[in-house]
Amino acid sequence: MNKPVLGLVAGGVLGIFDGLTALVSAPEVAPEIAGIVIGSMGKGLIAGILIGWFAKKVNNLGAGVVFGLFMGALFALPIAMMPAANGQKYFWEILIPGSMVGLIVGFLTQRYGSRAVATR
Repeated sequence: MNKPVLGLVAGGVLGIFDGLTALVSAPEVAPEIAGIVIGSMGKGLIAGILIGWFAKKVNNLGAGVVFGLFMGALFALPIAMMPAANGQKYFWEILIPGSMVGLIVGFLTQRYGSRAVATR
């Protein structure tokens, strides 16, 4: 599987689990879990394809992991800054899992994604 597609798939799947961590870290948001999971999946899809694109351009495991961590944090930060409906902020509860998704996707795309084969 090429790196952008792997990033897209891994980002979407891990984004679902990222959203489901809200049930553990903030059980009071359980009534809103469907929207949280869909939003996290969308965030993972977008970040995943960008991480996969970077992995396609730069074939370096360390750079891919750092870029993935950065992209995961970048996409999680605006959501983490928003207060919830009850006025409470869940900054770390959003930022840490989002960053970890980016880190894992960065690793997966660099390690297991295939490079495009040059054709004549």
